[in-house]
Parts: sequence; structure tokens; C-alpha cells
Amino acid sequence: MFVEPVQNVRNALTTAGAPDTVTVFEDSVPTASAAAEVLQCEVGAIANSLIFDLDGKPLLILASGAAKVNVNLVTALLGAGKIRRASPGFVHQHTGQQVGGVAPVGHPEKIETILDTSLEQYPLLWAGAGDHNAMFSISYEELQRITDARSMRVR
Repeated sequence: MFVEPVQNVRNALTTAGAPDTVTVFEDSVPTASAAAEVLQCEVGAIANSLIFDLDGKPLLILASGAAKVNVNLVTALLGAGKIRRASPGFVHQHTGQQVGGVAPVGHPEKIETILDTSLEQYPLLWAGAGDHNAMFSISYEELQRITDARSMRVR
């Protein structure tokens, strides 16, 4: 387990005025379906933190676990250049976290963030907390506030 990234997420939550709701699980929860099974919630209530490469800069899309991001739609809505899935090395470089455990917060520097509007229907969301064994709970509104995310349809 990677203790430092989880602590960075805890620190980011409390610094932003959000409660530290990080839960560390005995077993790994690296996918939305694995997390939903452990948490006994709908897979759609899992806020996947997906890092994309937007013309060489990181773009974080917080997408519902039930959604597949349509990069063409996101590109059109952003009016941006080329978006592609980032490599594991790119993800780690910009987040300090590994793919499968990336959190919406706790990164070395602020990352431009998009929040999937389909998550808004769930009163409680769960997001990665820095490694494969940790997640935290949060409301849509609070997640938008602490990440300064732009709400957008991503599928």
C-alpha cells in the first residue's frame, strides 16, 4: 500500500474544509465495479478519476463508474486540441498516484478537472483516495467545490 498518496488525499480534503472520510480496505478496489461491490452501492456512484493527456497537459475527468468518456464530445465542449488516455507514467508524474487509485485531490499541482454531470443523481459518491485500497465519500456539490471542477456531460 502507498501510504503517502493516501495521506496527501487526507490533507487535501481537510485543507479544503471537507471531512476526512477516507476508508482503507483490506482488499484492493482498483475498478469501479470492485469498489461498488465492496461498498454495496451502484457502480454509477463511483467517481472514477481518469487522467487524460490534453496536448501534453493533464486533464482530470471525474466520470461515473457507469460511464464511458466520449473524448470527442469532451474535446468539442472544451474547444480544445487532442485528448487521449494518459500513460501510467504520465498519470504518476502529474498526480503522484498510480492508475487504479487516482484521487480527485492530493496532487502535487492543481489539475484542470471536469465533473461528469451524471454523478449528480447520487446523494453520496465514492472516489479513489490515492491508492488501490482507499476511497472516500463525498457529495457531488462538495466534490465540485474542492476540485473547482467544471460540470460537463462526458458521454
